[in-house]
Amino acid sequence: MLALTALTLSHFRSHKRAELELDGRPVAIHGANGVGKTNILEAVSLFSPGRGLRRAGAADMARRDEQLGWKLTGQLQSPSQIYEIDIWSEAGAARQIRIDGKAANQIALGKICRVVWLVPAMDRLWIEAAEGRRRFLDRMALSFDPTHAEAALTYEKSMRERNRLLKEQVRDPAWYRVLETQMAAAGHRVHQVRLQTLDFLRLAQAESETSFPTAELDLVQSEGTMPIGESDLRDALAESRFRDLAAGRSLIGPHRSDLIGTYAAKGVAAKDCSTGEQKALLVSLILANARALAQREGAPPMLLLDEVSAHLDANRCAALYDEICSLGVQAWMTGTGPELFAALGARAQVLQVTEADGLSQVRQS
Repeated sequence: MLALTALTLSHFRSHKRAELELDGRPVAIHGANGVGKTNILEAVSLFSPGRGLRRAGAADMARRDEQLGWKLTGQLQSPSQIYEIDIWSEAGAARQIRIDGKAANQIALGKICRVVWLVPAMDRLWIEAAEGRRRFLDRMALSFDPTHAEAALTYEKSMRERNRLLKEQVRDPAWYRVLETQMAAAGHRVHQVRLQTLDFLRLAQAESETSFPTAELDLVQSEGTMPIGESDLRDALAESRFRDLAAGRSLIGPHRSDLIGTYAAKGVAAKDCSTGEQKALLVSLILANARALAQREGAPPMLLLDEVSAHLDANRCAALYDEICSLGVQAWMTGTGPELFAALGARAQVLQVTEADGLSQVRQS
């Protein structure tokens, strides 16, 4: 099992202080809109590498009327041991992490805690820009390989420097060779982990019976094909310099990839499916991610499902809850009322969030 068995929020968003005692069951959080339900999910998302489900800066997470900083404390139960984790930011400074009393980085955090999420902003994932789909895939890739974020960051940093040279019309090849070597090494790694992640998801979908539609997945380039090897990518970047100079940006590489999904049973592209079908495909991939990690790591990730019932009918909601419980997942779910989680019954812990005098208050049922 991978689960938080205790969580404390201090001066985090709308929560001046909230202390939660948990037992590993799914967590159903209900309350009116705007009372701070998603803030709890955001806090849990910070127990994995990255910027969290809102991609916010550390300063934005502090209570606005105080700006003193914030702190999260959690007790994490993994398949092998229990960890004490502290995550905090002082007066807008960069986030800091401590595991069992020792300073740690995000890669170390990713090795012991994996978190995957689905939030309402993703409901339009299949019909909006490719950037969101890449981010969705990268979050799943990160759950399998905690070093993925570091490779992606290295690639992005090198690409920004190369783009700066392109915009300034610098033509000295020596400047480009260094950056293109860095981009090729990191970019090849990013692409390979993405492909591996798709293989894991395909296998998990093929081996499981589920009430949710299977998604056929493919990773394509917006133009042409992705070079196969690291040296191939380096050579392609060099060959593309004149074209890139004209465009003022890099036109080849993993930043030009797109995740394409198809509703397998119908042979319909995800972008052409109904809103409910698009949501069901996303849920299917999240569950496949959980199954694949359970097979490979011995435990599924924690799932964060914000407003999970949106665009899902009652039967699919009940099916989702059944699959979450059968997988042994600690899923953190939000909704406006307790009736949305009635099908879970005693299989879940229930939290009610209310607001008084601008403060969020959490009550455990």
